[in-house]
Amino acid sequence: MADTDARIVRNTALLILALVGLRLVAAAFTPITFDEAYYWMWSKNLAGGYYDHPPMVAYVIRAGTMIAGDTELGVRLVSILLALPMSYAIYRSAAILFGGVRIAATSAVLLNVTLLASVGTLIVTPDAPLLVASSFVLFFLAKVLETGRGVWWLAVGAAVGAALLSKYTAMFFGAAILIWLASVPELRRWFLSPWPYLGGLVALALFAPVILWNADHQWVSFAKQLGRAKIEDFRPVFIAELIPTQIAFATPLVFILGAIGLHALTWQRVGALASRVLIAAMFWTIVAYFVWHSLHARVEANWFAPVYPPFVVAAAAASLAPWGPRARRLVDFCLRWAAPAGIVMFAALIVQANTGWLSGYRRDATVRSVGVGWRELAAGIEAERARHGATCVLAQDYGTTGWLAFYLPRGTCVLQRTQRIRWVNMGEPDPKLLAGKLLYVDELRGGGHPVLNDLFAKVTQVAQLQRKRGPLVVETYGIDLLEGAKGDVLDRSPPPEAR
Repeated sequence: MADTDARIVRNTALLILALVGLRLVAAAFTPITFDEAYYWMWSKNLAGGYYDHPPMVAYVIRAGTMIAGDTELGVRLVSILLALPMSYAIYRSAAILFGGVRIAATSAVLLNVTLLASVGTLIVTPDAPLLVASSFVLFFLAKVLETGRGVWWLAVGAAVGAALLSKYTAMFFGAAILIWLASVPELRRWFLSPWPYLGGLVALALFAPVILWNADHQWVSFAKQLGRAKIEDFRPVFIAELIPTQIAFATPLVFILGAIGLHALTWQRVGALASRVLIAAMFWTIVAYFVWHSLHARVEANWFAPVYPPFVVAAAAASLAPWGPRARRLVDFCLRWAAPAGIVMFAALIVQANTGWLSGYRRDATVRSVGVGWRELAAGIEAERARHGATCVLAQDYGTTGWLAFYLPRGTCVLQRTQRIRWVNMGEPDPKLLAGKLLYVDELRGGGHPVLNDLFAKVTQVAQLQRKRGPLVVETYGIDLLEGAKGDVLDRSPPPEAR
């Protein structure tokens, strides 16, 4: 390796290590989101599947808490550290597909400075392990192309299986791989080889626990996720959100580079045919689905996680095209400033989420989901629980349930009164805990909770507590004491998917 190449590799590794270190610091002092608290509760009851998603996020969180405890850092630790093998996979993918250390290093750096990767590995959701697995799907397919050895299809199957254990979106990798093989003449020979099919069996074997769990639970998770976008619900207004949210999550300069790179691969034929088609198939197959989905329902920005590995490789490859002077200046500008801009955006987002300083303490998109103020709120709720001798705390939604379980003293009985399918892996609560006084926690509502009056002989509001971020009141919670249960206090109605 030349001295210049060695310096690029060294500097890239140091930068990525520094970015991972920055995320670890941010993870330690940023309160968890309600989704993370919910998935943390999953991690205490490991299973082959859950109502919302496959189980990988629960295993990632469990591994982290075994190392760093049931803390914000513990919940996020392994997810953040997975950025290291993810970066290696992207580096090697780009090196194989388009050659050169510089393109490979640029791809790895660009992925790490997107908010999708920096925030997406810090805030642990199923998209975090999906992003990592997707990077290895691309890497192992590149190895199939580079070596022509069938055994790499087993690695492809393992990576696809890991992706399927993360999120059902990974099913589109099968279509992308078929398109790639069919579109490149020299790759069609694989249709007559047993290796791709053996790889498929590996993926299926890894995914089997999810299938078995669904079979035991009326296929409820499949029905929930695969039935999100219905053809009859035609509401194209959601498509207007796609590009702005992706510009933000990719960061503007990486987004511009990615768009230029995809253009270069398609119209200027940068790189070999097999490399170009692989990037295009991995990117456009999933994008096409989400564009269709957005015509019927909202598409969250983080759902695009599996397209980011091919997208950043395309972004790095933008520099290979024979651009004119103006376009070349734009590409060079984006390459120079994409990393600093992404790092600044990440730092600003973390500061804003924790303090609200940048918006003058006004509300923003993070204020509801990040649990700033929950530690203090939970202390007030625990004081009320102890004062009244309540044996269990009830909540109306899974987010509040997760936050309560995480921030109340360990071992406190916390239950969501409704949607019991979400907690089917936890088993039934001890009936004795529900027979005495209970505390009900929910956002303060003008009409109260009429259903509670039907379930209990006495419902008394004992406190109103605020969750605050600085001077901003995020929410005000009503704390109700419930006495004299008239029957089963939990709503065990089946979910809509199982009716």
